[in-house]
Amino acid sequence: MNKPVVVSEGTLTESVVVADVAPAAKAAGPAYVVLAGISVSHFLNDTMQSLIASVYPILKDTYALDFAQIGMITLAFQFTASLLQPVVGHYTDKKAQPYSLAIGMASTFFGLLLLSAAQQYLVILVAAALVGLGSAVFHPESARIARLASGGRYGFAQSVFQLGGSFGTSMGPVLAALIVVPFGQGSIAWFSSIAFLAILILWRIGRWYAPQIKAKKTAALQSHPDAPSSRRVAVALLVLVALLFSKQLYVSSLSSYYIFYLIDRFGVSTQAAQMYLFIFLAANAVGAFLGGPLGDRFGRKIVIWISILGALPFTLALPYAGLVASAVLSVIIGLIISSTTSSIIVFAQELVPHRFGMISGVFFGVAFGIGGLGAAVLGKLADRTSIEFVYQVCAYLPAIGLLAVFLPRLPQHKR
Repeated sequence: MNKPVVVSEGTLTESVVVADVAPAAKAAGPAYVVLAGISVSHFLNDTMQSLIASVYPILKDTYALDFAQIGMITLAFQFTASLLQPVVGHYTDKKAQPYSLAIGMASTFFGLLLLSAAQQYLVILVAAALVGLGSAVFHPESARIARLASGGRYGFAQSVFQLGGSFGTSMGPVLAALIVVPFGQGSIAWFSSIAFLAILILWRIGRWYAPQIKAKKTAALQSHPDAPSSRRVAVALLVLVALLFSKQLYVSSLSSYYIFYLIDRFGVSTQAAQMYLFIFLAANAVGAFLGGPLGDRFGRKIVIWISILGALPFTLALPYAGLVASAVLSVIIGLIISSTTSSIIVFAQELVPHRFGMISGVFFGVAFGIGGLGAAVLGKLADRTSIEFVYQVCAYLPAIGLLAVFLPRLPQHKR
């Protein structure tokens, strides 16, 4: 993990720069050990986060919570991350903090311990917020490290990073079914050992990262002559946020309420429903990995087009499918719709150069915030109508992908 990759922090410009990774680093190719370490850390981080949604049925039965209160737990967790991630990213753009990842993971560690012992609804909300705080610190700086270690293959590096998180998210329901359901809420404390392992890995990555940081800021690089104007950049960022909205809100609807949907409509057990959720989330992980390299190869704009609009026929069919067909459709939807995440984030990073931490924080934060706010709103809607009606409404969300027509064509850079 000692491969030298130099990071330089330039001033904010209005257009895409010619290059932002040292030529020697590009020639050397990706730092695979670093990418593997940050991806494994993302896996551990998101595994712990996904436990919160996976134990909703237990919390709902134990404390007699309604769907609106379940949505508020998701909001407490995800809105904390949404509010702080851009702030963390903005700060680390100015002054990198190589050991902040390990320190932030400590918040997740204590959040899990508190959740395992919580006996009151307010304490559950505080515990969820602590886990969200750990996420806020983790994502912006770890996305920057993934880019630094990319060797110029930005989409590939972002996909490796996203793969760890998506696969970690998919493991939450399985671990909840195998451990938390049989042994109860107190068993959540066992997962604090995962947080401790993540702290050790992130501390080691921090040791690799620290020498790469230049103490003195360098001048801004020259803009590409074919880069979009500042106005087009602003419009493109708004479009990317809207596209992320359609993708993340739909995924949030399945992540938070798919278990209840399967139980209510098909009468399956809680453990069986958690396994079906795992199938969907695992497909998300595969899709998230494939999207980045495809964006590097064919262009990010076309991947964004296909991945969001391409899911629309299958999301429209899901509310009317049987149990087996629902599982098959969830796999197809997960593969297609999650392939857009890496392309959206890298596209945004290329629109606003040298502010990778802030942009990563904004987009990860928006994703978390939309998921949290959407879960709360969908919970209210489910209480007033039904879970089936929620999925009939959410089925139209991928149609927002039509907005991709407003994305500019970015100049091609040598890799």
